[in-house]
Amino acid sequence: MNYILFDGPARNALLPFTFTRPVADILVGITTIRQKWEMRLGSTITTITEDYLSEKYPMVEMEENIMINASFLPTENLVNLIQDLTENQAIFSNDTVVAFYAKENQDDIDFDTYEIISFTEPCLTIEHTWDIFSKNDAAIREDFRFLTEDRKSQPIPKSVNVIAPENIFIEEGAKLEFVTLNASTGPIYIGKNTEIMENTVIRGPFALCENAQVKMGAKVYGATTVGVGSRIGGEVKNAVIFANSNKGHEGFLGDSVLGEWCNIGADSNNSNLKNNYEEVKLWNYETESFSKTGLQFCGLMMGDHSKCGINTMFNTGTVVGVSANIFGSGYPRNFIPSFSWGGASGFTTYITKKAFETARLVMSRRNIAFDEKEAAILEHVFEETKKWRKE
Repeated sequence: MNYILFDGPARNALLPFTFTRPVADILVGITTIRQKWEMRLGSTITTITEDYLSEKYPMVEMEENIMINASFLPTENLVNLIQDLTENQAIFSNDTVVAFYAKENQDDIDFDTYEIISFTEPCLTIEHTWDIFSKNDAAIREDFRFLTEDRKSQPIPKSVNVIAPENIFIEEGAKLEFVTLNASTGPIYIGKNTEIMENTVIRGPFALCENAQVKMGAKVYGATTVGVGSRIGGEVKNAVIFANSNKGHEGFLGDSVLGEWCNIGADSNNSNLKNNYEEVKLWNYETESFSKTGLQFCGLMMGDHSKCGINTMFNTGTVVGVSANIFGSGYPRNFIPSFSWGGASGFTTYITKKAFETARLVMSRRNIAFDEKEAAILEHVFEETKKWRKE
């Protein structure tokens, strides 16, 4: 069977991260949503997403297809239900479609003609940006259980100070000496060819993905995920950092999500709690206003290719778009549109020519080309987000 992940109604609520990727390629837990489904279904899975993303993320459609809502994370029972779907069947959770059978020649899907299978068991869903960090604890635990089942960890080095070693899994090529790992609060997963430098202290749940690095003396609280090729240092708490991003210096990052190719300058900090302890509101791209999150702790949401200079201070509940460059003293506003250049004293437009020059240099350091597909996506984002910038 051919499986296809679709963005679903949550796509706009997951901006700015879905400006540059399908919902399926959001990182939460130890792997992306797409990778979770691929491992469970034993199949390569493509996506249906926005037209301007489709060249980089093409869909492969066959005569028979199962469409899966990418906001839903797989469970054993849900996977079984999906594998058993046949023609004119669909799975719903309350009023939300989870998955359905579709033939290649179907132009329209009329669920009134489908047999509806109800899915009622608890299931992790990623429907808001803050779900990425607030549900990361549960996602790490589930991924850890699935990825390590019936497998043997590499030995924990003798110099490592460890609590609850049975909850630690180390992949081949990982380097760590003279660090403290406390897995009594949740599992710790250390991926292939990673490095944790001396005097680092980590409390689980924690996931260090392949080729990622923790700098010397870092203090890391769960539930934190460091994506493929990313680096962290300083103090990090309950944060998800997508691939190839850097928060390598002193400073605090908490209850936050960083997209791909981001860089946080030395001694930069974000607030994750309002001074009056009130519920945090975040910028909502759909309503073009600030919406309640239901959370008391919520920090920074930063889209791909955005960066900040040294000593940057972010207010509680700050949303930064794609390819923004933030610097200077004081607190910048708590919604910074894509392709903004400046700080608390004001912003100008970060023109694409300059932004692309930086992206090209940054990506080349990881031996990844900034190609025409990447440029076209960012050009589209630049135009789509123009209305929020003060030209």
